[in-house]
Amino acid sequence: MAEFKSFDSRVEVNGQTILSILEGMRGFEVSARKILFKYGIGNPVHNKWYSQQSWLDAFEHITSKIGSVVLKNIGKKIPENANWPIHINSITSALKSIDIAYHMNHRINKKILYDHKTGNLHEGIGNYIFKKISKNSVKMICNNPYPCSFDKGIIKAIVLKFKPHGYSVLFKEHIANGCRKNGDNSCTYYITWQKKIV
Repeated sequence: MAEFKSFDSRVEVNGQTILSILEGMRGFEVSARKILFKYGIGNPVHNKWYSQQSWLDAFEHITSKIGSVVLKNIGKKIPENANWPIHINSITSALKSIDIAYHMNHRINKKILYDHKTGNLHEGIGNYIFKKISKNSVKMICNNPYPCSFDKGIIKAIVLKFKPHGYSVLFKEHIANGCRKNGDNSCTYYITWQKKIV
């Protein structure tokens, strides 16, 4: 599962998520809008839906012309802009919520891929898989078509927002299972938090 290739041509992403690209490219919004327009996303707005593949094409353009650091910045803005589950009160619940939020902001055939009533996720777009390793250590396996720089931005933003006060965070990436940049199925990130030593 390589980066930048939607699993299904019918997948759409909502406008509030798309608008993260403008936040992540603050100061260069005109360029961001030109890139989106080039790939068929003219003037994105809340509550409207756009082709996921078009958005991925815009990401690929940004990576090749500007650099992957910008995608990380865009990823950091996703928790602020996209629809997100409520009642998050810890670093673990925050990391678990990424997959739910991912499904809340995507749809196939006009059906949103998260059912609020049942809590069920509908498949077809990949996942952000949470696995607990120990009390203060987890791994996130990202098997979706988004670039790994973008996913790193999302995960880091969530971790920094919800880490316990007085704790530091260690983030390791691509220790096992390869990387989607190289055509592998997923990227794996290890997150550990521990009390700061004074």
